[in-house]
Amino acid sequence: MEMQELAEQDSSEKLTDELNQKISELEKFFGEHKFTAQMSGKYDKRNAILAIHAGAGGADAQDWTEMLLRMYLRFCEKRNWKTNISSRTDGEEAGIKSVYIEIEGGYAYGYLKSEKGVHRLVRLSPFNANNLRQTSFALVEIYPEVESEEVCVEESDLEIGTFRSSGPGGQSVNTTDSAIRIKHKPSGIVVSCQTERSQIQNRKSAMTILRTKLLELQTKKTEQEQKSAKGQHVLAEWGNQIRSYVLHPYKLVKDHRTKVETVDVEAVLDGKLDIFLK
Repeated sequence: MEMQELAEQDSSEKLTDELNQKISELEKFFGEHKFTAQMSGKYDKRNAILAIHAGAGGADAQDWTEMLLRMYLRFCEKRNWKTNISSRTDGEEAGIKSVYIEIEGGYAYGYLKSEKGVHRLVRLSPFNANNLRQTSFALVEIYPEVESEEVCVEESDLEIGTFRSSGPGGQSVNTTDSAIRIKHKPSGIVVSCQTERSQIQNRKSAMTILRTKLLELQTKKTEQEQKSAKGQHVLAEWGNQIRSYVLHPYKLVKDHRTKVETVDVEAVLDGKLDIFLK
């Protein structure tokens, strides 16, 4: 109000610009809080674990997985969220086969839970000698951070093994068996972590991922039981294609659920995801 009164008394360009900037900042602030106020899910306020897995498309899909990794890391960086890559499996030729990221920030799960699904890329392949158009797929999974007391894991149900971390080589290559692989025998779920040099740290990260997967398994089982009780048919779906990123023959990112789209592909791949999340 004070700045508005000053602006009415002094119509200088500098003061007007300051007022417009302040209004813009306030609109952004209240818009952000309005969005978080809508997040009422049980786990929306929590930190998150985001996983990306290369799908059909060979080296192109693995390169696409690495592009998505950068996109999400840039998004988190813009929000000042802390990130840690707890597990990463590189492709033989290029890119990444699979990666898990621990994300620490307010409402991280609430913001990112809608990213779960299959992401499709269409472009001229840099891995094809004839530079042909290639379609690649990657699966994004998102889990809320789970407290140890929320999911009970019996030590006797675990099969734990160690192996030597793989990597591109050089001075940073790990020469000890510090990587951890854990199999939960009752469910058959297998998780691994090899990014840390300490077995203790790798085991801690692997157990964090395991608990989130077990929680999701329990949630899906409950949902299926409820649908079955209501007489609804349950589809055994691996995932749904939620968004397409087209780089050729035109540029367009389109969300197939909301129909929201933008031609500014570069900005989206640089972490500007708010248009889709909100």
